[in-house]
Amino acid sequence: MPNWIRKSLVVFVSILTFGLVSPSPTTFVNNNDNNDKKPRDEREVSFLNKATEVDTISEDTEELTDREKFISKMMLEAEEQSYLKFGSKIKPVIEDEFRLFILPEIEKAISDVTSIFPEEELSYLSITEQPSAGTSERIFHVSKEGNEDIIRFHVRRDRPPQEGYYFNFHYHTYQDEFQSHYVLGDIYWDKNTPPKWMS
Repeated sequence: MPNWIRKSLVVFVSILTFGLVSPSPTTFVNNNDNNDKKPRDEREVSFLNKATEVDTISEDTEELTDREKFISKMMLEAEEQSYLKFGSKIKPVIEDEFRLFILPEIEKAISDVTSIFPEEELSYLSITEQPSAGTSERIFHVSKEGNEDIIRFHVRRDRPPQEGYYFNFHYHTYQDEFQSHYVLGDIYWDKNTPPKWMS
């Protein structure tokens, strides 16, 4: 096929599909130039080899490090434990805000506090399985080998005068013996008293 027809066809398809469909790479490889010394088959093999190399490189960069896998696993468990804590009455009301504003802050806190641990020690860290019910604050803790807390994630009910109830999400770390409150964010509930956790 002459080059001008091939190029016109590519432009026509691009205009017709608003650029959403691009022509296959072989459209450009099947070139009938007399100046090209390589036979057609050899050029296709060379092109395919280069494409395979690019795919291999992109797959290698997509592999997660142990630390990234650890953070991802922690976040799945953190979300699960948080929803368990909220229960069926609170979860539907605050779930969207929690996911948008609080979960990213939890991820940042876990990443920051655990950054001092070498990757080979991350497997010793885990999330506690049972949040506390009623009116107590504990959502979950990140512990080392199940008994030594590293981070404690809590939620407290605040009631500023004439404003209604807020859920104050915060955490404490072992670095200052759990004395300081590090605020993750607040979510407004209502003027009415919220139900007990896990109800």
